Amino acid sequence: MAKNDVECCQENHVHKNLIDMVNQKLPDVDVLYDLADLFKVFGDSTRIRILLVLFESEVCVCDIAETLNMTQSAISHQLKILKQNKLVKAKRDGKTVYYSLADNHVYNIIGQGLDHVME
Repeated sequence: MAKNDVECCQENHVHKNLIDMVNQKLPDVDVLYDLADLFKVFGDSTRIRILLVLFESEVCVCDIAETLNMTQSAISHQLKILKQNKLVKAKRDGKTVYYSLADNHVYNIIGQGLDHVME
């Protein structure tokens, strides 16, 4: 993107009060890094597809693999990443492990993301 592609102020005038107010409300840098890492997890279309399956129902790895036409190994790898980032949770029932979205935050993130891209 060229410098001229973005409109800029014609004169340099810093609004100190505004900057001070914004700086007081910004989260700590560590929190911002954690947030950026969370959004990186959403940067993979396979993980998004898995989350969308879980958006509809609690399912096992076999069902996710069949639904997405992928191997169980590939699905397990992505579920591990989603679980490490607290986006999904697992529940064992005998020999079967069922996955679901971790909480309503995940529903909201996916729902709002879909709303945004479908506008």
